[in-house]
Amino acid sequence: MTTRENFPVGSLLIRSDLRQVVAAFYRVARDADDVADDPARSAGDKLQALDLFEAGLSGDSTGAPQAFALHALNRPEPLRHARQLLHAFRRDARNEACATWDDLLAYCEDSANPAGRFLLDLHGEDREAWPLSDRLCTALQVLNHLQDLKADHLLMGRHYLPLVWMEEERVSLADLEAKAMSPGLRRCVDRALDRCDAMLDGARGLPSALGSRRLAAEAATILWLARRLSARLRGGDPLAGRVAPSRADFVRAGAVGLWTALGPRAAPRLLREEGA
Repeated sequence: MTTRENFPVGSLLIRSDLRQVVAAFYRVARDADDVADDPARSAGDKLQALDLFEAGLSGDSTGAPQAFALHALNRPEPLRHARQLLHAFRRDARNEACATWDDLLAYCEDSANPAGRFLLDLHGEDREAWPLSDRLCTALQVLNHLQDLKADHLLMGRHYLPLVWMEEERVSLADLEAKAMSPGLRRCVDRALDRCDAMLDGARGLPSALGSRRLAAEAATILWLARRLSARLRGGDPLAGRVAPSRADFVRAGAVGLWTALGPRAAPRLLREEGA
């Protein structure tokens, strides 16, 4: 998962008493992801290293130290979600391509959805919000893959855009090395964006479904940024250069998060409440 951060993770919107466990969870996620993405390591070496993360999460002090540190926090919420992420990292280590859209959704079930579910569990949110969170997290993951189409292909020979779609459009993997997208590849990307937009529509109710005002603000912020990234990918070409939210997009998203999730009167109080 060779993505740069587009979306705020563990921001000041997270309650201060929860930031340590959020930081520890994402350290495990990022470091294990780096193992899976390391082009200098063989698949077998990557899988052995990921087994050490699994051991650390289970309380083995000889396992990956960052995973053992997460276990040592003695919080039940992050461990099973972190283990599920390891399923996706192992798939990446084996360089398994996504042949169909269903394959991509199954990959996102392990690679993206656990991160959202972890935050919901950590904040004591009702699990009825999981489907809303899953739609948002899956859309984010697919958008990130679309950003990195060329880099994933060139650096790791990794492919998330459904291969059957590319075959239908008579697009070859060599087309990912071009300076600009072919018409067929553009149609494949737009097809994925259509499905991402539908998932984002389906996640629209997430902020209002959350009890934590801070987490609702975070969700509203990320939803807005995701829509901006989708729009930018429709108008841009990820083969020609990096397509990403702008600094102005981030500023606007922060305002949208505050005003949408909390309302204009409550927004200024956000950082003074809920344990900040």
